Amino acid sequence: MNLSKKAQQIQPSVTLAISAKAAEMKSKGIDVIGFGVGEPDFNTPLNIQEAAIKAIRDGRTKYTAASGIPELKKAVSDKFLKENDLYYKESQIIVSTGAKQCLSNLFQAALNPGDEVLIQTPYWVSYPELIQLSDGVPVFIETDEKDNFKLSLEKLDGAVTTKTKMIIVNSPNNPTGTVYNKEDLQMIADFAKKHDLIILADEIYEKLIYGNEKHISIASLSEDAYNRTVVINGVSKSFAMTGWRIGYAAGSQEIIKLMSNIQSHTTSNPSSIAQYASLEALTGPKDAQEAMIEEFRKRRNYATERINSIKGISCCEPMGAFYVMINISKLFGNEVEGQLIKDSMTFSSSLLEHAMVAVVPGIAFGADNYVRLSYATSMDNIVNGLDRIEAFIKKYYKEFN
Repeated sequence: MNLSKKAQQIQPSVTLAISAKAAEMKSKGIDVIGFGVGEPDFNTPLNIQEAAIKAIRDGRTKYTAASGIPELKKAVSDKFLKENDLYYKESQIIVSTGAKQCLSNLFQAALNPGDEVLIQTPYWVSYPELIQLSDGVPVFIETDEKDNFKLSLEKLDGAVTTKTKMIIVNSPNNPTGTVYNKEDLQMIADFAKKHDLIILADEIYEKLIYGNEKHISIASLSEDAYNRTVVINGVSKSFAMTGWRIGYAAGSQEIIKLMSNIQSHTTSNPSSIAQYASLEALTGPKDAQEAMIEEFRKRRNYATERINSIKGISCCEPMGAFYVMINISKLFGNEVEGQLIKDSMTFSSSLLEHAMVAVVPGIAFGADNYVRLSYATSMDNIVNGLDRIEAFIKKYYKEFN
């Protein structure tokens, strides 16, 4: 059977593969500590749960408009105006089955075969695959830890070609936790204007910032930036609603219409019940969200300090999201129980097998000298997991005792 060559080229998610292996070990009674999937360990706030139950009881269980219910679009519009200084009409907004579908819709709506999309490395695992599914070409721009994993104009100038169509700005960033400030964003906006690029602003971690930086949407910098930017966000991370699958995007009426047409022929509307729950998330009290963010801040502070106290590994302090990229390059070249540790995959496999700790290999993000640890798990897990990592290093790397 001759199946799709395009589909066959898509790589499976390493993040989910590691999590599946850890889950399999747990099912066998093995005490595994998982730092893999980026998912808050908090339950969805009670007021949002109640809104979903009420929607069911009120019969809000039918099809809705494919691009989302008007009430939720208005709440999204109000959110953008109040929090991001951005005005969007409801016709400029689409609600989708998670922010990932917004991304997929956008790539399908914007890209023609051979169009190039600039992506910084490290990058979120699904960007390249979604681009390729839409016949685009991902172009990777390596960033340095010493620069806090930020893009530079020099590197952007070295990557742009006549085929470049779009640039992705993910701030706060998954997996690095990098937050772009106004000066950084202005540089990117000017670059996009010079080369007439679409800006994809992935702001799903907008609320999860812990340092002195403030979230700024690149679309708010100028009229030109506004016109060429599609902002993508959602409720998954900031309201502990990953399983509800609601994301949203805002941009020009022209591109949102195309995205809506695509969605109408693929999934139609996102879950009606989840839409009403998301309406409550955006318009209701935020006490639970604020408490969750404060807990993430405590975990981030502990994790980064602890990691940098362990000989053989190090990390930058992430400014946002809930991930830490751990530099493991000093650990390459040794053997662990007969296995040569030569890259992030062999290290992660060995750590899971011999220390029962699951992290995501950096190669999944295009950064093979690192592994990603998510601190969206309990403080007990963070403490015990980092203790195990330190014990693993001390056992197999005598030079770091």
